[in-house]
Amino acid sequence: MFDTLKSRIYQGSQFIKDIENAPMREQFRGFPKFNAGEDFSACKDVCPTGALSLEPLSIDMGKCTFCGACERVCKGIELTNGYKLASSSREKLVITPEVDYENYLKSAVEVREEIHKIFGRSIKFRQVSAGGCNGCEMELNACSNVNFDMGRYGIEFVASPRHADGIVITGPITENMAYALEDCYKSVPDPKVVVLCGACAISGGVFQESEKLNREFLEKYPIDLYIPGCPTHPLTFINAVLSFIKK
Repeated sequence: MFDTLKSRIYQGSQFIKDIENAPMREQFRGFPKFNAGEDFSACKDVCPTGALSLEPLSIDMGKCTFCGACERVCKGIELTNGYKLASSSREKLVITPEVDYENYLKSAVEVREEIHKIFGRSIKFRQVSAGGCNGCEMELNACSNVNFDMGRYGIEFVASPRHADGIVITGPITENMAYALEDCYKSVPDPKVVVLCGACAISGGVFQESEKLNREFLEKYPIDLYIPGCPTHPLTFINAVLSFIKK
């Protein structure tokens, strides 16, 4: 018993006390920044997912895998360690030189009164891996560990769509998962929310040209929240959901 107590004292508090203002390590590649006056022509064909466009100059965080290839080739592009990347609008994920991080955070996630009223104190998700590589899935599992402990905010994953308030989709949505995904969606009681988590779910990511995808679900049903990443960091996910449900 004494060894256990000594270990507990030595380790201290393992959880992140202030999740909304937690510092991110410097090596993290997140929100893109453009440096004016630089030549971006060398970046033309370097992006593996077509997230980088030169005309007009922009980076689509919904397609971006944050691999850093553009940053290594072009001095004018910097992937900062800004980890709050989510948006309730697909269009706002396209970042231009005019968009800075602070202004993005102010308008990226639209806080809806009905969402806050219903889910402001507790929201439960059924996570659907629609053909993912298990990268995003592992990070979502980490959201519930002792470090991030998102359950203290009432955010949890549940085993059945019948017990859920919405679904979190990871993966590019393969043909084999299309029916299962729609079946899961229909099993969630109304009102419900849909969250796309990771580049694969938002745009298809590196698999976007595959003939084995069936993304008709995204055309049939409204998407409430887009959370970029490859994979999505736990801090990115938790802050995205908090921004979405809080007043």
